[in-house]
Amino acid sequence: MAGGVVTVSEHELSEIRGLIETRSGILFDDSRERFFSTRVLEHIEARKLMHGTDLLRLIKNSNVEYDSLLQRLLTQETSFFRYPAIFEALEKKVLPDLHMKKFWESPRSLRVWSAGCSTGEEAYSIAMTVADTIEFADAWNIHILATDVSRQALDHAEHGVFEPRDLETVSPRQREQYFSRMGDHYLVRPRIRNLVTFAPMNLAQVVYMGKFDCIFCMNVLIYFSEERQAQLIQRFYEYLEPGGYLFLGHAESINRADVKFDTHIHRDARIYQKPANLARAAVAQEKV
Repeated sequence: MAGGVVTVSEHELSEIRGLIETRSGILFDDSRERFFSTRVLEHIEARKLMHGTDLLRLIKNSNVEYDSLLQRLLTQETSFFRYPAIFEALEKKVLPDLHMKKFWESPRSLRVWSAGCSTGEEAYSIAMTVADTIEFADAWNIHILATDVSRQALDHAEHGVFEPRDLETVSPRQREQYFSRMGDHYLVRPRIRNLVTFAPMNLAQVVYMGKFDCIFCMNVLIYFSEERQAQLIQRFYEYLEPGGYLFLGHAESINRADVKFDTHIHRDARIYQKPANLARAAVAQEKV
């Protein structure tokens, strides 16, 4: 950079913002203006560029560069069992309910989607909770699909390698049972790793993947416009089995979507359930 001053104009920021919304559906609105411009400037400096136009040229011509910028912009705190109340609700209410519902099925199956899984901590937390809670889990067909728009984050998740500080919220028993030491790091053991499939996915694009018993979309909707949030909630509703459960972040709700979920409160966790008897639910909705 030869000591030059890195610059990015309002017009360039607007163009970058528009490109991201067009490609990924992610909206950095006025409330994130300062955060957005700061992160973009950091990225321009990190790439040893001088101007916003240089970055635009880079991300338009390279998916890798576009993904790298997106990763910087979407970087947020994530950890194992980040919201304890949510995982307690999964353990104490949701999984026992699904176990009873599927008791007579052969084979018994469980499908969970972690939408916006970042570097994998959420998906592996779900897998550990399932392994701890479902009796004779090895006899079930358990599939946890974990998706994210960032291939960089998915690469980290797929490797399943974490630092000791990452496991501070994992119990000693779970650490011993589900991780193995690899030098100064911890590796997710195959029993848990094999329950999870990681795949790139842009939530702005409609891709049908079958039905799910649970969908986790925690702190992801906040990156989308209100209209797209409503569309995603509608899709989640359609993707859920009757009686299936939806988990959202604390700042997110289903209010903008024209769908009928039953709401359950478990301690500090709010969870949404698709009515098991849809015909009865439809009649009830007509009477309202």
